[in-house]
Amino acid sequence: MSLVLEKTRNPFEVAQRQFDIAADALGLEEGIRLKLRVPRRCLTVSVPFERDDGTWMVVQGHRVQHDVSRGPAKGGIRYHPQVTLDEVKALAAWMTWKCGVVNLPYGGAKGGIEVDPKKLSLHELERMTRRYTNEIAIIIGPEKDIPAPDVSDEGKPRRAGARTRSRRRAST
Repeated sequence: MSLVLEKTRNPFEVAQRQFDIAADALGLEEGIRLKLRVPRRCLTVSVPFERDDGTWMVVQGHRVQHDVSRGPAKGGIRYHPQVTLDEVKALAAWMTWKCGVVNLPYGGAKGGIEVDPKKLSLHELERMTRRYTNEIAIIIGPEKDIPAPDVSDEGKPRRAGARTRSRRRAST
């Protein structure tokens, strides 16, 4: 593994190298390799939201669905000031493989928002998460992609996102 990390710092390139090593060991056929080596869908959105002081802030968000052949995609949403699309692509790929290894009927996905959550109030974090969820609503839902809490948060922002998805479904 350290040999893979020494060659590149780009997380998606690391994930692709890891995949190539595993695919070689498994003897995967070329068609399957091509399909699983790249994400199925990447969406980048602008996420404007109002701060507690009445000013507005716009951050960039990503949602990547790596694979959905086993079922709807699933994966958390990462809040970090340096999150990149390549990082989100790598995390979505790793989620695909984790679900496959333990035979879960899900594909892999991941979201990311370029923001420092420690610099936002709980209300700002909820408003931003609702807006992000609204912006990615065209590709999420129980049969498509299920955003989940990330390891480092307590699920509070995701509950706001779940309420947004529920309201959106009820109004359509």
